[in-house]
Amino acid sequence: MIHFTSSKDLLPKCWAYLPVRLLVTIFSILYSLAAFAQERVTVSGFVKENGSQEQLPGVNVYIEGSPYGAVTNTYGFYSLTVPASDSAMLSFSFVGYEKTDVRIALNKDLVLSVFLPTINQLEEVTVSARRQEDYVSRSVQMSQIEIPIAQLKKVPAFFGEKDVLRVLQLMPGVQKGTEGQTGLYVRGGGPDQNLIILDDAVVYNANHLFGFFSIFNSDALKSVELTKGGFPARYGGRLSSVLEMNMKEGSKDKLHGEGGIGLISSRLTLEGPISKGKSSFLISGRRTYIDLLASPFIKQQQKGDDNQVRPGYYFYDLNAKMNYDLGAKDKLYVSGYFGRDKFNVSEKSSDSETQAGLDWGNTTVTMRWNHLISQRLFVNTSLIFSNFNFGVSSYSKEINGDGATEDEFSLDYDSRIRDFGIKTDFDFYPSSKHALKFGAQLTQHKFIPSALAIEGSFIDNPIERSARPINTLEAGAYIEDTWQPLESLKINGGFRVSAFQTPSKTYVRPEPRLSAALRLAQDFSLKASYAQMNQYVHLLSNTGLGLPTDLWVPTTDRVAPQQSKQVAMGLAKDLERPALTLTLEGYYKRMDHILNYKEGSSFLSINGENANELTWEDNVTAGKGWSYGGEFLIQKKTGRLSGWIGYTLSWTYWKFPELNFGKTFFPRYDRRHDLSVVGIFEVNKRITLSSTWVYGTGNALTLPVSTYQGVSDNFITRFNPNGKPAVTWNGPMVSEYGQKNSFRAEPFHRMDFAVQFHKQKKRHDRTWEFGVYNVYNRRNPFFYDIDSDDTENGSTGTGKSTLKRYSLFPVLPYFSYNFKF
Repeated sequence: MIHFTSSKDLLPKCWAYLPVRLLVTIFSILYSLAAFAQERVTVSGFVKENGSQEQLPGVNVYIEGSPYGAVTNTYGFYSLTVPASDSAMLSFSFVGYEKTDVRIALNKDLVLSVFLPTINQLEEVTVSARRQEDYVSRSVQMSQIEIPIAQLKKVPAFFGEKDVLRVLQLMPGVQKGTEGQTGLYVRGGGPDQNLIILDDAVVYNANHLFGFFSIFNSDALKSVELTKGGFPARYGGRLSSVLEMNMKEGSKDKLHGEGGIGLISSRLTLEGPISKGKSSFLISGRRTYIDLLASPFIKQQQKGDDNQVRPGYYFYDLNAKMNYDLGAKDKLYVSGYFGRDKFNVSEKSSDSETQAGLDWGNTTVTMRWNHLISQRLFVNTSLIFSNFNFGVSSYSKEINGDGATEDEFSLDYDSRIRDFGIKTDFDFYPSSKHALKFGAQLTQHKFIPSALAIEGSFIDNPIERSARPINTLEAGAYIEDTWQPLESLKINGGFRVSAFQTPSKTYVRPEPRLSAALRLAQDFSLKASYAQMNQYVHLLSNTGLGLPTDLWVPTTDRVAPQQSKQVAMGLAKDLERPALTLTLEGYYKRMDHILNYKEGSSFLSINGENANELTWEDNVTAGKGWSYGGEFLIQKKTGRLSGWIGYTLSWTYWKFPELNFGKTFFPRYDRRHDLSVVGIFEVNKRITLSSTWVYGTGNALTLPVSTYQGVSDNFITRFNPNGKPAVTWNGPMVSEYGQKNSFRAEPFHRMDFAVQFHKQKKRHDRTWEFGVYNVYNRRNPFFYDIDSDDTENGSTGTGKSTLKRYSLFPVLPYFSYNFKF
C-alpha cells in the first residue's frame, strides 16, 4: 500500500524547532555544504506494517541497480537524495515482510509512505533470493545482534516464560552469570556496564524473581537490538553494551490481543485504535501466582506445628503506550513501564516472632515528539523519567513465659536512584553519500545509596541514618556521519562529549568513535571499529548474581568514572541460498577505574559505634581490567529451518591494588569457551519444534584451601589413656584461602526442547507449548561448599573435608497455553 503527499507541506516553518543553539549552527553548516548539489531530488517518508500501521525500523530502502540506499530510523522514517531521472524502481525490504517495489519518477521531490505486508515463514522458501542490500556485509555497523520477536517466541524457555535476556545469553560475546540467571556479561564487562533502554528510558534493574526472569514481556516489544562494540556516538554512559528495546505502538486498524497461561505467570496484551488511523493504545500486563499456588501446601504442611513459617512472593509488570498522529509532520508517543517484586517471610512460635521482607521495583515514563522539519531533517525530542528503589525490612522480638516482650529489634533499609531527563536527536540526510545524526541529552540523577534505621532494646545507641540524597547531572552531546566515499566502502565516524557534575566536582570526557566496512566481494566484507566509553554510575555487588541487593552509586570526587577503550575487527559473509549470515570478530577491551567492594565489605557492613561515619566510598576499591577474544556466529533468521550457532573464546582479567594482594586474577564471570546451538523447525503450519544446547567453561570461584581450628582463651583439658593430659583448644574454625578466584567450577552444559501445536480457531489462534528444561538432567553447579566431617579415633582427633557441589534445577517439564486474536 502506497501513500503520496505533496512535498510543499514539509517545508520548515522556522528555526524555533531547534532547542539547542549549538545544534542550529551545526545543522546550518551541514545544510550549506549540501546546497551545491545540482539536479538532485529527495524521496522521503515512513515505512509501516500493513494493517496495524506500526512504524518499522531498520527497513532497507534502495534504488534498484544503483548504489543509492538508506535504512529507516527508529521511527520508520527514511530519506534518499539522488540524481534526478525520468524513472526508477524504489525497493523496500525487511526480514519477515514482503518485498515491495514502487516505480517512481525522480524529476521532483517526493514524499512516499509504504505499508509492508507480513509473510508466512513457511511460504518464505518460495520468495525470490533476498536482496544484496539486506546483507550484513553491506552494513557499516559491527558487533550488533538483532533478534526478530517472532523467532524469540519459538525458542525453548525456562518454565515457558519467553525472555529476551535469556535468548541474548545464547549469542556469542554474551556470557551467562550463573545457572538460571538472566544477567548479561558482555565481552568481559559486568551487569552494570550494559545500557538497557526501553523506549529511551534507562532501566537499572532488569530482574524478577531474584534474577531468574527479566522484567521484559516479549508480547509488548517491537524490536530488540544489542550492540557489543563499535558503538555509534549517539550512545553513551556504559562500557560494554547497549541493549535498545522499543515497545509496540498499538494497532491503528482494529482491536488485537494476545496472552498466555503458564506454570509461573499469566499475561495479557491488548492493542487497538483510539481514533482509527490516527491514534492507538497498547496495554500489556503480567503477574506471577507462585504465592497463590504455594500457600495451600505450606499451610497443610505446617498444620499443628508450634513453629509456623509463612513465606510469600509475587511479581507483576505493566507496559502501556499511546501514540497520536498530529498531522503529516508530527507524532506524539507516551509510554511507561511499572513493575515490582515483593518477598516476605514470617515465623511465629510461642516464645518469638520474626518478620522480614524484600521489596524492589522499576518505573519508567517516556514522552516523545517526532517532527519533520524538512524532507531531509527529522527530529525526536524525549522527556524521560526512570526510578528504581529497593528496600529491606526486618522485625523480631522474644516473648517470655508471661507473654511480655523481652527483646525487640527492627531494621529498615532503603536504596534508590531516580532520573529526570531530556534528549533531542536529529537525523539529517544531506546527500546519498551521507547520513548524519546529532543531538544532546541532559539527565538529573538523585541517588540515595543507603538509608538505614536499626533499633532494639538490646542496643544502647540505636542507629538512625537517613543518607543525604546525592544530586548529580549527566550530559552528553554527539555528532556522527555514515559516509560512503566509495561503493565498496562505508565509514561511520562520530564524536561524543560527556560530562558529569557532582556537588563538588565536574568531569568532562571526550569519546571518539569510528567504524568502517570494506566490501571485498559482492557479499563479503572486512570491518573494523574503535570506541571509547565512559560510565558515571556504578553497581556494587557481592554476589555477581544481579540481585536487587546490589547497590547503585554515582561518580564522586573520590570515585572516578569508569572508562573503556575497545577495538574490534572482523569479517562478514552472506550466503544467498540458503539465506545465512556468517560473522567472525576479534576484540580487545581495556577498562579503567572499575569498582569492587574491598575484602569483607558489603552494602550493610555497618556496626555499632562508627556506623554513622561510614559511607559506601569507604568500602570500595578501584582497579583495572582487560578482556580479549574471538566470536563466531552463523545465523538464519527466516524459513522453515532457522536458528544460529554461536561460539566465543575469551579471556578476562582484573587487577585491584587492594584485592588479591595486588595480583592479577580472573573475575567470576571469566569464561574461556562458550558455545550455543539453537534450532527452530516448522514441521508444518500446525507444529513447530525447537531445541537449544549450551556449553560453557565453569565460573572462577574462591574456595578455601584448608580449614583449621583457631586458638581461644577457652580450652578443655582431657587425659589420654596413658594418663598424660591433652589440651583441646576450643577456638573457632578458620578457613585459609589461596589466590582469588583460582578455583574453576565444572563446565556448564544443558539441552532444552519444546514443541508448539498451533491451531486456527474461528476467532483466534491458539498455541499449546510443551517443553523440557535440562533434558538430560545435567547437575550444573550453582555453588560449592566445604563440608567437614570430624571423627575421633581413640585419643586422636581427625577430620575430613569434602567439596560439595550444589545444583539448582534438575530436568523440568513445563507447558503453556497461548492465544492471539
